[in-house]
Amino acid sequence: MRAWPAERAPMIVSGQGEYLVDSQGRRYIDGISSLWCNVHGHRHPRIDEAVRAQLDRVAHTTMLGLSHPGAEELARRLVRIAPGAPAGSHGPLSRVFYSDSGSTAVEVALKMAYQYWQQAPDARPQRTSFVRLENAYHGDTVGSVSVGGIELFHSLYRPLLFDSHAVPAGDAAALDALLAKHEDEIAAVVVEPLVQGAAGMLLQPPGYLRAVKELCDAHDVFLVCDEVATGFGRTGTMFACEQEDVVPDFLCLAKGLSGGYLPLAATLTTDRVHEGFLGRFEEFRAFFHGHTYTGNPLACAAALATLDVFEEERTLERLQSRIALLEQLLEDLVAPLDHVAEIRRCGFMCGIELAAEPRRGVAFDPAARTGHRVALAARERGAIVRPLGDVVVLMPPLSIAPEALEELVEVTSDSIVAATGQAVGALAA
Repeated sequence: MRAWPAERAPMIVSGQGEYLVDSQGRRYIDGISSLWCNVHGHRHPRIDEAVRAQLDRVAHTTMLGLSHPGAEELARRLVRIAPGAPAGSHGPLSRVFYSDSGSTAVEVALKMAYQYWQQAPDARPQRTSFVRLENAYHGDTVGSVSVGGIELFHSLYRPLLFDSHAVPAGDAAALDALLAKHEDEIAAVVVEPLVQGAAGMLLQPPGYLRAVKELCDAHDVFLVCDEVATGFGRTGTMFACEQEDVVPDFLCLAKGLSGGYLPLAATLTTDRVHEGFLGRFEEFRAFFHGHTYTGNPLACAAALATLDVFEEERTLERLQSRIALLEQLLEDLVAPLDHVAEIRRCGFMCGIELAAEPRRGVAFDPAARTGHRVALAARERGAIVRPLGDVVVLMPPLSIAPEALEELVEVTSDSIVAATGQAVGALAA
């Protein structure tokens, strides 16, 4: 925190497409989609117009006892594109609960799962705990931190948290053993499908997510898939779950849901879960959870326009060539660098791990802040990237132009060289 005031962070005053502009007129490629949420670029005319049009109607109204057309239409659209939904209809994920961030989307899923087992017709009140993956990150509210596993972020708050069971990511046998031993007490298993983002873009082996779903079904334990980071095209499909034909019991969405325009989140779940909360007034089985800005009309307008753009611009189809280009650029310009230990990529989600001596497994001294120095060097060269420790993250808008993508990777390569003191000749090796 002491270093922050001395770094003179750029004051961003405008944006267009994949670019941001600061108060000094300098332009930067937004290489992290403004923290993984911008999907179709800044100031997309379709989304801008939708928000302006909504302003002419109403900016906000509560959904406590009221509703509005945008929230209803967005819920209808979400259940039709959710994993498992047949064309033109909804699938098992048929209920939508709005909130305002990825953390709250997960928090909602945890509370729903817990409350379901306390009161549903097939209630099992002893089911009060959760299973998480090692190195998990699901947000910064107390419940979502309780199912997190990144010590740097979470250990200080441990006295405030409820306990959860941790299993190694990618190890289905370990999850099977844990569920067999603790099935009676577990309410849900919580995972980031395919990629653990904040942990450093850690990839799960093919088939792992499918195995997790099968184990949850076998033990009648809920599966919560946190697609806050992976959803809306980041892995190359609309949702990461689709790549292994998995339909979770809870699907948590945020970030790209509104195209990166306004805070909005949604937790999708099944009719089975919904029915566990139905009862007479005096039974008090309702879900006692809400947010002032739940289903905000401006955010819903942005989200509906975002989904329209996916269809009108064939975003996922056009993304495939950009994914291939990113893969080739990383192989040509970044992988040969002496201090690049590993490149982890799934679709448009990329983490470049740096090390002092990769072949010997020697990491940089954390005090050197090598990843941070790469980010500062990239900023000087006209690109915004983000370090997670010594993992440099690239996750540009899905709409980024090929030439801008090339420039982004070139800047990243040059910045790694500058920050590590590496000879540029390594590129020619």
